[in-house]
Amino acid sequence: MKRICAAILVCLVFAAAAAAGQLPAPELYPGEQELYEKALTEGMVVSFDTGPTWANWGALFKAFEKRYEGISLVYNDIGSGATVVALEKARRRPQADTAYYFAQSAIDAKAKGLVESWAPINFEKLPPAFRDSDKQWFICHQLVVAFLVNKKLVKNVPASWADLLKPEYKNSIVYLDPRSTGQGQVLTFGAAYGNGGSVEDPLPGVEYLAKLHRAGNIQRVEGTTPYAKFIKGEIPVWIAYEGDGLKAKLTDGMGDDCAVVIPREASVSAPYAESLVKGGPNPNAGKLWLNFMMSSAGQQLFVEGFVRPSVPDVNIPDGMRRHMPDAPQVVPLDIIKSAKVKTLIDEGWTRLVLGGK
Repeated sequence: MKRICAAILVCLVFAAAAAAGQLPAPELYPGEQELYEKALTEGMVVSFDTGPTWANWGALFKAFEKRYEGISLVYNDIGSGATVVALEKARRRPQADTAYYFAQSAIDAKAKGLVESWAPINFEKLPPAFRDSDKQWFICHQLVVAFLVNKKLVKNVPASWADLLKPEYKNSIVYLDPRSTGQGQVLTFGAAYGNGGSVEDPLPGVEYLAKLHRAGNIQRVEGTTPYAKFIKGEIPVWIAYEGDGLKAKLTDGMGDDCAVVIPREASVSAPYAESLVKGGPNPNAGKLWLNFMMSSAGQQLFVEGFVRPSVPDVNIPDGMRRHMPDAPQVVPLDIIKSAKVKTLIDEGWTRLVLGGK
């Protein structure tokens, strides 16, 4: 009897393994099944800095583990800069398979020799500014600079950078400090493009912010995200990311009281990157995970998390399309070029805004 039970148990184990090794649906891309089988021998993937409440990572985790039975996904949420520090400390014995960060941190990780050259599916479809020439990082999603407007506090919803200079927005506008926050830097580039500047020439953006201050239209400058304050109704107009506004509108109760406006003249999109970690313990599972997030299925899950996909031809469902319409005035921010002029923003903002010149 014991031998029979043991035989049944062995059969069940092999049956489970066979089921785990077979994709539940047609391949998302050629070679997916083969890569899955290789990843199964590793059994897990370690993903750094993909917090489940940000950009819909939690939904991507669930979809990944459901599709690739037998592979578990382990993550942490430590921040972009901390991710590079952690990778560097573990250089001799890497713990992570993949790393997610604001694109500037991806450039740092590449410079320190912490990541591998590898291109996921749809890599060649990405705009040139969204992919590293050496394939050591790529952009998985983007966040667009927009005006988040509390319609209970604002009579007329602004449609342009020029509108925000009007007297009716006195003491109404909040934005993040461009010297110390990534979002603050990105919105300064958005203002630059909207006022005749570019990624190489951000000073028109700094000068524009200084005009808002001189007009008395700035309520305050924040050092960290004031999302909770916006939800509570303490901010009339917040220059921030589109995704925060859509979350406030569709998830956190503001509904139609929240307007999300991409400025008419121009805006920019902030790139968030992924890399395959050099010498990671589970390289095949890491590649499987990165391919999944860059597939149409993964990219659409980002959309459900209120961030725009990086792959240009991804279909955005009609239900979300009305909240996330095409925005041809949005320029993908070239993070390499933007990094070179950061000191211009820091020094210009200090001189023109704090100095009042």
